[in-house]
Amino acid sequence: MLLIQVKKYYESIDNEEIVTGKYNKLNISPVHIHKNKICHKEAILTLGEELVGYIQHNHVPAVEYASGAGSEEVAVEN
Repeated sequence: MLLIQVKKYYESIDNEEIVTGKYNKLNISPVHIHKNKICHKEAILTLGEELVGYIQHNHVPAVEYASGAGSEEVAVEN
């Protein structure tokens, strides 16, 4: 489901649909709980591959973090 949200995020930024033909041909979505793990794994890897290809092809800028945005303290577990 996270990759679907990533896809929707990038579509909202560019205002264009990300073509995921290989993923769509698999006819599986995160809500298909009756499908086995192997089918879901293939779908995840395929969708991920298509999203990375889109990002690389369209040169979507990398996420930048502002200095000081995070805490300098580190939590230590005893």
